[in-house]
Amino acid sequence: MTAPGSVFCFGELLIRLTATGHACLSELPVLQPFVGGAEANVAAGLATLGHRVEMVSVAPENALGDAALQELRRRRVGTDYVCRADGRMGLYFLTPGAVHRASDIVYDRKDSAFATFDFGALDWRALLKGAGCLHVSGVTAALGEAAYQAALAAMKTARDLGVMVSYDGNFRPKLWAEWSADPKTRIHDLLQEADLVFAGHKDISLVFGQSFSGEDDPQAREKQAADVAFALIPNLKIMASTTRTQFSADRNQLQGHAFSRNETCHSRVYDLERIVDRIGGGDAFAAGFLDGALRKQPLTTCVQRAIAAACLKHAQPGDLCLVRPGDLDRFDDGSGFDVRR
Repeated sequence: MTAPGSVFCFGELLIRLTATGHACLSELPVLQPFVGGAEANVAAGLATLGHRVEMVSVAPENALGDAALQELRRRRVGTDYVCRADGRMGLYFLTPGAVHRASDIVYDRKDSAFATFDFGALDWRALLKGAGCLHVSGVTAALGEAAYQAALAAMKTARDLGVMVSYDGNFRPKLWAEWSADPKTRIHDLLQEADLVFAGHKDISLVFGQSFSGEDDPQAREKQAADVAFALIPNLKIMASTTRTQFSADRNQLQGHAFSRNETCHSRVYDLERIVDRIGGGDAFAAGFLDGALRKQPLTTCVQRAIAAACLKHAQPGDLCLVRPGDLDRFDDGSGFDVRR
């Protein structure tokens, strides 16, 4: 029996294989595996922050599926709603960026157990009754018609049940291009069901065809995008995003933004130097923000916890966000770099 108020995260579990030693994937280097996936990253982040979280997914009936589930359980994420099926594990390969060489990802997810699953077997109404939140991302919707329809059905059902719907844009053109010539219309329909959207000006421009000025003023640009989103997405209550300035692969700056229909909040700009791993940083931001939102914290607190989680994730290897509550509480209070004895 699911505990009332649980967060449900729906998406594919993945294994990431990362080139080690600053080598390129084309050199066939030693590969370091990590368990991840957009929604799984958020699930682990929220569970580490003390929330009851259930993963809704499909894992292959093999050792790789076992490994993914074991990792989630180790992070206190519920796996009772992860179906097992014949098929293969979704994979992706990462060449980490270095200095002025950008990171590069190669997907190997086609015809995975998740992508080929019959999601009609999921009773979303029974699953989500009494839930506190449903979190879905555009990565899941980009995997194919079945996954897209399942994500949309889950969001519609959650809305009908009065469950908060969280949607992360996570636009992945490489995945959409494999099967859909019209992702804009599909993403538009997903956005209409969301209460909380993690998206920036590029996402809003993609869907609604409007451009936003202000390369030198990211706060104003994100506010313009939020105004358009609130005008064209009737159910939307909150929109949050980050802006990233990249000086090199190893040095970035990050700022968080959050908007409601009557409030605007920005974090300060944070320098990130000697980045360990930026993959999953956006999911960490979402987990930190949802932590505040689920605890009914003010918008300013939500964006501060979100940017803290995102910054701290850059210091952790792997996809999963493993930031603890104390880490967020101490972030920016002047004691963050002290040795804890």
